[in-house]
Amino acid sequence: MSVSARSSAVPTEAPGAHSAGPARGSVGALLAVVARLVWLWPALLTLGLAVYGGGRPLLWPDELATWEAVNRSPAQIWGMLHHVDAVVGLYYFLLHYWTSAFGHSLTMFRLPSALAMAGAAAFVALIGRKVFGNRAAITAGVLFALTPSVSRYGQEARGYAFVVLAAAAATFLLLRALERPGVLRWVFYSVAVVLTGLFHMIALVFLGSHALIVAWRWWTRRERRLLIGFPLAVLVALAALAPLVITGQRQVDRQLNWIPKPKITDVGNSLWPGMFGSTGVALCILAMAVLPLAWAKGRRGAAELGLVAVLPIPAIGIISMGSTSYFLDRYLLFTVPIWAVLAGAGLAALRPRVLLPVGLAAVVLLGYHEQKAEREPYAFVNWDGKAAAAVIAQGYRPGDGIAPARGGAILQGVPTAMDFYLPQNDKLKDVFVAKSAPEVDDLYPLMCTDPAACLGDTPRVWVVAQGTPGQQFGTFSPAELAALKAAYPKQTVTAVPGATVTLMER
Repeated sequence: MSVSARSSAVPTEAPGAHSAGPARGSVGALLAVVARLVWLWPALLTLGLAVYGGGRPLLWPDELATWEAVNRSPAQIWGMLHHVDAVVGLYYFLLHYWTSAFGHSLTMFRLPSALAMAGAAAFVALIGRKVFGNRAAITAGVLFALTPSVSRYGQEARGYAFVVLAAAAATFLLLRALERPGVLRWVFYSVAVVLTGLFHMIALVFLGSHALIVAWRWWTRRERRLLIGFPLAVLVALAALAPLVITGQRQVDRQLNWIPKPKITDVGNSLWPGMFGSTGVALCILAMAVLPLAWAKGRRGAAELGLVAVLPIPAIGIISMGSTSYFLDRYLLFTVPIWAVLAGAGLAALRPRVLLPVGLAAVVLLGYHEQKAEREPYAFVNWDGKAAAAVIAQGYRPGDGIAPARGGAILQGVPTAMDFYLPQNDKLKDVFVAKSAPEVDDLYPLMCTDPAACLGDTPRVWVVAQGTPGQQFGTFSPAELAALKAAYPKQTVTAVPGATVTLMER
């Protein structure tokens, strides 16, 4: 055979054949990276939705209580925790140092909650991947992000987002420890339990569900290490939390005596809508969440996670029948990540696959009204503290005093809202306060017993009260009202949405 003949026998490669292999390898590598980062996309979506519009709603009373606490020195916060809000202490310290570093704007004030909720979304996806696979994981994470209550508490300056994060992390770390028991894995789990308790003690009821999961695993595997690692991790965590439990029990009457005893009708009327932020979204996610129990594949994992999602509700209900009630929708928010995992698994497994985007679209549509409403300025308050502060800032003079209407509760939103919204350079003396809340190591100030003497020679006083003109003096005591009207006969009244600002002059 000639050289030319031999050459013609060599197969001819198609154009681009040299690059096809590397291209396929690159795509495969990219898909592998995406699979490993399945937790990232729900986290980013949750963060984006929590941040979007988060600066619009005016601060509501609980957030104003946060502001009153974190706007103190660490020593003053520590002193306050001996009298009130010890169970929220870790969050107060965290937010104090955060605002010291990044500023006191409304966006910065609320951003830690958004970051915490994004972290919770990451753990939703990680739990979903571990139990049901990648498709269920990303679906669960997206469902979690689209839940209206996730956005609401992700843009609120309270510690509930951190409870959700810590509880989701604890469940994920438990599953890891059960998968391959080891000292380090149990240590991580114990730390997550401690953090959950530090952010909200009542959330520790999930330990009952975790104990049942461990018992179930031990019964099927007869692995003695499970009966050592889990109890030891929990005992260490509870021992670390014991001082806080004792202090919190001493303070419980001051903080939770307003929560009514639970009734069966509360579950449908307020619990589900409150936990998910929307009745329609709640029903949709609950319907999806039961689907994994209908299929053999994944049924065990669904049953285990179902314990974590369901059992805390009757547990807190039973506990609340005692001297103190804890049965409140936001106190059970820590179960929402697990409901999202179960719903994600159910939706991801439906056939035909077009039902998955249909299900996600249904959650978007059902929750649209609530998502929009919770980003409105008056979403959680019925008066405009920012507008009231603007009136004072416009007419402010050095030496002015302020008499915010408090009523019988001593601490209401008015005084703290003025402190938050007024420019830092506008210093107003709170004329009827004998000692400020930080001075008495409390959330509440010590009020004057002689209002006329406390007014002193203050030239002008701004009276700020919720309600319409003519109602602005309704919550002052007779002695306070008499002192104001005797010293300041001249009044200039300005109405703002839901409130009245009255400038009183000598």
